[in-house]
Amino acid sequence: MELPIHRRLKTIYKITYPNGKIYIGKDLVYNVNYFGSACGEAIGADFTLDEQLDFTIRREILWHSMDATDQEVNRREVELIRQFGSNNPAIGYNKWPPFKESAA
Repeated sequence: MELPIHRRLKTIYKITYPNGKIYIGKDLVYNVNYFGSACGEAIGADFTLDEQLDFTIRREILWHSMDATDQEVNRREVELIRQFGSNNPAIGYNKWPPFKESAA
């Protein structure tokens, strides 16, 4: 039996937090309610308790495919993390790939 179309959709999404920092992640089985696995401690450290009590985030689908392999999705996710700089702690919450300061 074949999976319904929406369950075959693979996505890469961007989560934007109230402080403007972002997290980029992937969903290999498309769950509209999935918001990634960013480090809760890192996010929590950026907001006071009062700010955490009423918290709105935005999820945008940056890329999607019905026929990409998981390896293709993984590769594209890393490309987008680097493109958006979400592994730079000043910009986002991605821990991988590790951020390397550029020599300027």
